[in-house]
Amino acid sequence: MSSRIALVTGANRGIGFETCRQLLEAGYQVILTSRNANKGKEAALKLPGVLFHPLDVSSPGSIATLKEFVASAFGRLDVLINNAAIHYDTGQQVTAPDLEIVQEAITTNLLGPWRMCAAFIPLMRKNRWGRIVNVSSGSGSLHKMGSETPAYGITKAALNALTIKLAKATGLDGILVNAVCPGWVRTDMGGSAAPRSVTQGAASILWAVQLPDDGPTGGFFRDGKRLEW
Repeated sequence: MSSRIALVTGANRGIGFETCRQLLEAGYQVILTSRNANKGKEAALKLPGVLFHPLDVSSPGSIATLKEFVASAFGRLDVLINNAAIHYDTGQQVTAPDLEIVQEAITTNLLGPWRMCAAFIPLMRKNRWGRIVNVSSGSGSLHKMGSETPAYGITKAALNALTIKLAKATGLDGILVNAVCPGWVRTDMGGSAAPRSVTQGAASILWAVQLPDDGPTGGFFRDGKRLEW
């Protein structure tokens, strides 16, 4: 089989962009996607060999258009990295929420990856092989969840639950589905005080992409180590 085909959402900057760079370096054919077409094209130009396609994960029509492109160009997808996310809502209180922000977070952080998986799992099942990485967060861990960032934390917890459900549904298809927390990373969302670089955060994602066929599925990891839900 030719180079594995990998698609990354929300990839024009930060962890998504660095993940594309590391995938490219590892020999994958990479599709970089971004809601903002101009920013996505600019990002792709920095990574010779990467393909760009616009994608708004909150739009079913945008996802359908992307699926048509991938199916036509490659006939399959091997790796899906659901990285796009919004609203790290540090100023919001769970007891007095702005439910418009919550709804936007649900649409992008949960329904976006869910729609992407529903669209692209059939292209993985064709070859009975695939890797899905849902980029999650320690904020979504029920084990140590606080009251802060309610929209972000609750949607990441839901993404973790989706990961388990998808892993159960694809267990006989050669598809491994895992959630990865890249850690507190120095990005626009994470801020300059974060202790981890985007290189470290993306490496954690690459670990899940490069799992062997008998590797874990339906788990929650950081740096290749299992986290508590």
